[in-house]
Amino acid sequence: MKQSVFVKLNKEKWEEYEKILENRSPSSDDLSKIYVHLTEDLAFSKAKYPKTSLTVYLNELSLKVHNLIYRNKPEGNRRFIKFWKTEVPLEMQKARMPMLYSFLIMAIGVLIGAISTANDETFARLILGDAYVDMTIQNIKDGNPMGVYGSTDEWYMFFAITSNNIRVSFLAFVSGVLTSFGTGFILFRNGIMLGAFHYFFAQYGLFDETILSIWVHGTIEISAIIIAGGAGIRMGNALLFPGTYPRAYSFRQGAKSGLKIVMGLFPFFIIAGFIESFLTRYTEWPLAAKLFIILGSLFFIIYYFIYLPIKTHHGNSKN
Repeated sequence: MKQSVFVKLNKEKWEEYEKILENRSPSSDDLSKIYVHLTEDLAFSKAKYPKTSLTVYLNELSLKVHNLIYRNKPEGNRRFIKFWKTEVPLEMQKARMPMLYSFLIMAIGVLIGAISTANDETFARLILGDAYVDMTIQNIKDGNPMGVYGSTDEWYMFFAITSNNIRVSFLAFVSGVLTSFGTGFILFRNGIMLGAFHYFFAQYGLFDETILSIWVHGTIEISAIIIAGGAGIRMGNALLFPGTYPRAYSFRQGAKSGLKIVMGLFPFFIIAGFIESFLTRYTEWPLAAKLFIILGSLFFIIYYFIYLPIKTHHGNSKN
C-alpha cells in the first residue's frame, strides 16, 4: 500500500484521536482503545515506511496516549531539573537551523544599521530617537558617554530592563504565528538598532568603550533575543512546511518546542538585567574585569545552547 493511500484511509481517524486527546479527558477505556489502534498503525508504518515523518508523527501521538495513561505516576522534583538539563537542550538541537537563520538575520540587520548610519547622519536619530541621541551627545561632552546607565535607581532599572528583554524576546517568538517572516522582521529591526547604536558611538571615537561596556550585559541579552527568534522561526516553519504531518499538528509541535526554548531563557533574562542594572554603570572598571564577564558569558552561552544540545542529542541516540 502506498503511503498516500494509507494516510488517506486513516487521516480522519488520527485527527479525531488528536481532538479527543486535546479537548477532553478521555476515560481509561477510550485511551486503551486509541492506544491499541495507534500502535497497530505505528507498527504498519514502521514496517512499510520507516524513517518517514509519518512514522515519527504516529510515534509521537502514541507516546502522548502512553503518557496520559501513566500521567498519575509522580515525577518528583527531578522534573524541574530535567527541563533545563535535558528538555531545553534537546529542543535547541531540533531548532539548530532556525537558530542559524535567526543569527544571520540579526547580523545582516546590524550590518545595514551600521552602513546606513555611516552614510546618513540623520539615520541614528530616526532609529534611536532624538531624545536619546541628544542626551548621549551631552553625556559625551560631559566626559561620561555611558552616563545613561548610572542615571536610574538600580532596582527600578533591573525590573524595567528585565521586563523589556522578556517582552522583546517573547514578541520575537510569538511573531512566528505570522509565519517565520514575522519573527524575521523583529530580528532584522533589532539588528538595525544595534548596528546604528554602535556606529553612532564609533563616530565619536568611542567604539572600543561602547563594545566593552555594552557587551558586558549585551552578550547574554542579544544572545537571548537571537535564540527566542530562532524559536519563533521554528514555530513559523512548522506552520509553513508541515511535511506529511497535518498542518495543525505540525504547528502545535513547533509551538510547544519553541515555547520550551523561550521558557528556558528566563534565567538568562534575569542575569542580563542584573548585569546591566548593577554592573554596566561602572564603566571605569579595568579591562580585565570587563573581558572576564564578556568572555565568561559567551562561554556559558556556547556551552549551554550549542555544546550541551549536541552532547544530549548524541547521548539520547545511543540509548
